[in-house]
Amino acid sequence: MAKVIVVGAGLGGLSAAARLGSQGHQVTVLEQADQIGGKLGLLRREGFAFDTGPSLLTLPAVYRDLFLKTGKPLEDEVNLTPVDPAAHYRFPSGLELDMPGVGAAWVSRAWTQALGEQAGQDWTAFHRRAAQIWDLTREPFLHSPLEGMRTLLGLARKPADVRTVAPWLSLRGLGRKYLHTPEQQMFLDRYATYTGSDPRRAPAALATVPFVEHAFGSWYIPGGLWQLGTAVADRATSHGVKILTSSPVERVLASPRVEGVRLESGETIPADVVVSGVEAAHLYRDLLPGPEGKEGRRSVAKASPSLSGFVLLLALRGRTPDLRHHTVLFPDDYDTEFDHVFGTGKQSGKPSPVPDPTVYISAPDDPALRPDDDHEAWFVLVNAPRHDPAAGMDWDAPGLAETYAQQILAVMARRGLDVRERLLWKEIRTPADLERNTRSTGGSIYGSSSNGARSAFLRPANRSPVPGLFLVGGSSHPGGGLPLVGMSAAIVAELIGKA
Repeated sequence: MAKVIVVGAGLGGLSAAARLGSQGHQVTVLEQADQIGGKLGLLRREGFAFDTGPSLLTLPAVYRDLFLKTGKPLEDEVNLTPVDPAAHYRFPSGLELDMPGVGAAWVSRAWTQALGEQAGQDWTAFHRRAAQIWDLTREPFLHSPLEGMRTLLGLARKPADVRTVAPWLSLRGLGRKYLHTPEQQMFLDRYATYTGSDPRRAPAALATVPFVEHAFGSWYIPGGLWQLGTAVADRATSHGVKILTSSPVERVLASPRVEGVRLESGETIPADVVVSGVEAAHLYRDLLPGPEGKEGRRSVAKASPSLSGFVLLLALRGRTPDLRHHTVLFPDDYDTEFDHVFGTGKQSGKPSPVPDPTVYISAPDDPALRPDDDHEAWFVLVNAPRHDPAAGMDWDAPGLAETYAQQILAVMARRGLDVRERLLWKEIRTPADLERNTRSTGGSIYGSSSNGARSAFLRPANRSPVPGLFLVGGSSHPGGGLPLVGMSAAIVAELIGKA
């Protein structure tokens, strides 16, 4: 059995540690922050509690598999609860729609009731195509190690399969073939942001994201989704894994094979294997700055970073009638939002805060998140460009964060959710804050984006060019988001088991 160091106690690193510990490896997890979870964070203040990262779990089978293969079932450790409706949507046309939490037939019925029979039929046809893409890509891509363009060639043996996956089409392009109302098109575009991407450039294969949500449901853990990270950490420690917080790694040691790590304190810890759960760009730029990281830096340069997010944590007095677990308030012009976030179109080369953004609100009706029943805790997120002062987007500019926070509250008010008179206090989290807290480049939420037809195949592989070094988490294969991060941990554990 190997001596393994996992760098980073995000969900990817913890999941890999739990799997490796259950296999008998001697595993130590080193986390630079004073708490585990990475982007799956928690804030408590004055009786309020907020998930500061993901607020929704899809494809729970990934974590059911993790727990079954390492001990007791997932449901023995956390109270996994379905969310229905999954979200309430408000469109610029004035349409308001509750989207069912699970079941393609129910989703199509919701569209039929909102926009007519043709809209329901259109969504059924789109869901059927997305299911075919899922069936073709799930095993050879999502559950298998990335082998560069050879992975794509493996999917290209049957012309009919290639036509189904349609690698030449964007998500928006595929959607326009099936969906004919602006509301449905806008709804589909949003799923590109689940991977931090632009629907105009993200591949059609991302149709699997709404498919997964509607086929397998949306899930929550009462008390906060952060508990998933705690449960995985507990499972890891039950197998002898050591988790050390406030232990930032300064360097991965390799010559050329991995030999261990050096902490910022100067302590050196030897290892046979290192699993990096930090962003790939940070790994190859900062932790492997020498020639051993050169090939990794080239691979990172091929991928474009994901978008970031601007977050408001709102402590509110009073209750909002008919408030759903999740609410999405769409803008008049979605393309303008993506241009501002990615510095494209009229904003070419000039990313900037979105003047009229989509607003996402997570407000679970959960007594554990509020001091009493006459209060609410809201997590508010808008898509935002990464913190990149060199490119002109400096989220640390004096007054910018507060000014933009007020702007978002005004946008919410215009769209029917004015909470300014009910606000007890707020906390602001900018992309610059996310970068500092998680060492993600510019505060990229998902590491690498899926912008570009070949983006998924250019993502840093789980097996690095450095012998004994492996990558797990959102910036490596197969991508960001809770399900894919869990899949990456399974791939890494299998690779190490076969080494």
